[in-house]
Amino acid sequence: MKNRGLKRLLLALCLLASPALAVQPDEILADPAQEARARTLSRELRCLVCQNENIDDSDAQLARDLRLLLRERIVAGDTDAQAMAFITARYGEFVLLNPPATGANLVLWLAGPAALLAGGALAFAVMRRRSRSSEAESLSAEEKARLETLLKD
Repeated sequence: MKNRGLKRLLLALCLLASPALAVQPDEILADPAQEARARTLSRELRCLVCQNENIDDSDAQLARDLRLLLRERIVAGDTDAQAMAFITARYGEFVLLNPPATGANLVLWLAGPAALLAGGALAFAVMRRRSRSSEAESLSAEEKARLETLLKD
């Protein structure tokens, strides 16, 4: 009986341990449609302090400022693209969690696949070289003759 109660307690604690959003109640917009847009867009913006966290999940003051700025732009009537362009113009492309693959960013987008291809080509070349230099070529004449007699038996 104790085991069952313990399992229930652990399950309840796991359900309560879901990640909490850093959006404060005073930041939430009155219009649910605008708030949904703000939440969607804020998941695409990087916290400049935390760097690998979106502004919706960050407790940093700068992330709060970005959330408020984004909501101001949405309330002002900006489209999603206009609001993102405004923030990108002010903070640079670094603020985007998924920057566009253009210009200098193209090098970053292509560096990973290029390194993977180069590593694969290097591994292929090494394996090919190893297969060409077989063990039989490195044996002396006596060893080759003994190997042939062993293989015949």
